[in-house]
Amino acid sequence: MPTSFSQAFPDFKNATHTAIISDLHLCEAEPINPKYPLWKKFKTRQFFFDDTFTQFVKHIEDKAQGAPVELILNGDIFDFDSVTSVPKEPVFHVEWLERQRGLYPREERSRYKIEMILKDHVDFVNTLREFILRGNRAVFVIGNHDLELHFPQVQEEIFKHLNLPDHKRHEVRFAEWFYISNQDTLIEHGNQYDPYCMCEDPINPFVRGYNYVSLKLPFGNLACRYIMNGMGFFNPHVDSNYIMTLPEYIRFFFRYVARAQPLLVLTWFWGAVMTLIHSFFDRLAAPIRNPLKIEDRVALIAQKSNAEPRMVRELKELFVAPAASNPFLLARELWLDRAFMIFVTFFLIFQLMVFVRSVYEVSFFWAFIPLFLLLPFFLFYSKSVTSLVSGYKEPDDRVLAMASAITKVHRIVFGHTHQTRHEIIGSVEHLNSGCWSPAFLDVECTKPLDQKTYVWLSPGEQGTRQAELFRFMDGKSELMTNPGRGSSSNN
Repeated sequence: MPTSFSQAFPDFKNATHTAIISDLHLCEAEPINPKYPLWKKFKTRQFFFDDTFTQFVKHIEDKAQGAPVELILNGDIFDFDSVTSVPKEPVFHVEWLERQRGLYPREERSRYKIEMILKDHVDFVNTLREFILRGNRAVFVIGNHDLELHFPQVQEEIFKHLNLPDHKRHEVRFAEWFYISNQDTLIEHGNQYDPYCMCEDPINPFVRGYNYVSLKLPFGNLACRYIMNGMGFFNPHVDSNYIMTLPEYIRFFFRYVARAQPLLVLTWFWGAVMTLIHSFFDRLAAPIRNPLKIEDRVALIAQKSNAEPRMVRELKELFVAPAASNPFLLARELWLDRAFMIFVTFFLIFQLMVFVRSVYEVSFFWAFIPLFLLLPFFLFYSKSVTSLVSGYKEPDDRVLAMASAITKVHRIVFGHTHQTRHEIIGSVEHLNSGCWSPAFLDVECTKPLDQKTYVWLSPGEQGTRQAELFRFMDGKSELMTNPGRGSSSNN
């Protein structure tokens, strides 16, 4: 391995105590809307948990009893897709769509977004800084909502806010999609096994446009940007807030949305169309690859992840195919197939009525008869089409077995699904660290899914480490002996 890699990265292969958290979804603070206070209420400052994070960090240090702690921030720590602010005096051209739904994933724009996030989470930054200065280390494993951490300028902005002395900067590391802790635990965010949220090529994540370099975003990210960012009464952190049946959508609309956003259907429609278009063209974009540097790139990823280069290549072979390969599937997930059916039905009935009226003097009200006759068929079709998004929350035993064999570990920890897990699947111990995101079951934000869970790895019997799943509440850890399976979102 090149000498420069060893000089740039200290040895992280040994760890006694490791804490793993994921899915914090830190974002900019949403200003309170005085006219419609429920608009993105979950994103307002009152639900920030920076103070809880500060208590948590001190708590895990106490649990380690003075030994260094390895803190793994396992993906979706930052939510770039939910940042909608734009600079007042931008040094780059901001398009209309960016002003409506957030900046594109390009390096100078992503650096602005992480700056906005970190400015609104000063306590988080200060806590992490003091944690590092006390002799601990932190590893960011990149997830689907913080893919923009791939940009070097974004990582440099984080270092700028941490303001660490030079000899401590190396105690913070960014891993492309996986990390091996103490040669006994594989840690991944898990989005690479979800076709709706996977990064197509984390080894070469960038694509070239006309006079710019961008990231290729998965379908789930694009849906959050172009649909969810414009529908502020839907909480993107909980599936049941936006994946509903048609009657549930209608009830939700009249209860919360009708007065504030009466044209919600149009907002959804053009957002869904933009999501489908961007997904299609992003799928066609070829990653930027330099054949002369591929091996150096693989070796660097392996070094940062405590792995071997062959492990990087072999783990990549486990990735699922992106859902964007099937635009018809995406259209169904976006409900655009049902919108198309309605449009075609109205068009044909209108043409029929025009023809009939050219022969007979009849009222256009007769058009409602075929509409009512077709309504049961439409409802039947809508009910028969189910979303496949939630189908990727269960761990794949084949993936677990293969990843375990590739990395020579017996334990694998995921995040992404927001569902806490601790179980034995085959010969592999599988855990999911759950989430810290502002997830609520209701628009009023009175029914929180307040997990604040984490995985704790510590010395066990016979010189091996044991894994435990805890919920952090009121400054204390509560062991989760029967982890639940909540309804939080993985998008």
